[in-house]
Amino acid sequence: MGRRLFFKIYLTVLGSIAILALTGIAAMALLLGSGGERGFFSERAVLFAAALPESADPAALQAALDRLGAASGAELAVLAADGATLARFEPPTPLARPLEPVTIALPEGRTLTVRLEPPFGPPRGNPLLLLVVVSGLVALIAWPVVRHLTRRLEHLRQSVEAWGGGDLAVRAPVEGRDEIAVVATSFNHAAARVETLIAANRALLANASHELRSPLARLRLGVELFESDPAAARRAEIYRNLDELDALVGEILLSSRLSHAGPSAPLQRLDLLALAAEEAARAGLAVTGSSLDVRGDHHLLHQLVRNLIQNAQRHGAPPIEITVSSAAGHAELTVRDHGPGIAPEDGERVFEPFYRPGGHGEAAGGWGLGLALVRQIAERHGGTVRCETPQTGGARFVVSLPMAGDAGEAG
Repeated sequence: MGRRLFFKIYLTVLGSIAILALTGIAAMALLLGSGGERGFFSERAVLFAAALPESADPAALQAALDRLGAASGAELAVLAADGATLARFEPPTPLARPLEPVTIALPEGRTLTVRLEPPFGPPRGNPLLLLVVVSGLVALIAWPVVRHLTRRLEHLRQSVEAWGGGDLAVRAPVEGRDEIAVVATSFNHAAARVETLIAANRALLANASHELRSPLARLRLGVELFESDPAAARRAEIYRNLDELDALVGEILLSSRLSHAGPSAPLQRLDLLALAAEEAARAGLAVTGSSLDVRGDHHLLHQLVRNLIQNAQRHGAPPIEITVSSAAGHAELTVRDHGPGIAPEDGERVFEPFYRPGGHGEAAGGWGLGLALVRQIAERHGGTVRCETPQTGGARFVVSLPMAGDAGEAG
């Protein structure tokens, strides 16, 4: 399996060289065949005829043939009209492979006969043996080149198989700058992204399991106590724990949906001020600022505002100030409380799912999924969220979203 591609490429290279060599041999055979040689000899014979003197004097003709024959190594003869030989030249060494003579007509009925050997002489050695030698040299040179190429593909295949087998930390080696390196880099980026998502889902599942135990334990205790004393207060406590469980399960499902970049619902043009005012009114709060339009999912943006308000009410202290303003082409939603605030080193970690700052016990609770969902929703809309610590105390959360109509809007 691993060497199959190697041999395919290697045999393809060798086959291409063999076809090229055979094509070259065939072309040379056609070029130097009898027809081609005859044409070549006819042209030379015409040149010999032009170099002969016009006189029919045998001595002059013999001198010219001796000169031409010594220079060309050809057999030359000038014949009279009646076939008598007027002059002849024969090379000291007889021609080994003379071809058919070429006859050129001369003035006064005379003719010039020229006999030559092929211009390149007899072939030296066996052409097939030469082809084998050349093919062998090419095979030796092609082996390391093709092996290097297929070895990198083999490494990539091994990395993919190891990653598919569950080793999410494995990465393919990136060698060179060609297409194989590009594929390896793309695989590494995808593998890192999937590993991050799976790690986040595992952490979410572990933390969610831990967070679900508290309301479940309280619910079980409340049911047991309600059976012995069905008071209205115990009934209310059971419903409160059920509501807490329902809200937590809903947040987990929403976080899981936002973690997977699937197709989103069509975005609407929304008035951020009106949307924030609607959620604030449910909590008995007011909103100030400007009316600014953004494009987004109505349900998700309501969830974002609701989570920020609930976070301020749970972990902060009144007064809670909510404002909508614009900055650098973005609409900014700010929710500020006047509680104990958040330490600067916790400014980023509060957006982690179920983050519990140092010194907070089980009873004090943590941030749950509320702020983690705020960040996921903001990023889903092409925005950002940050936590600030004002000098006068408290905590301030600022969500920045692209305004409708901007080039950077989501959608």
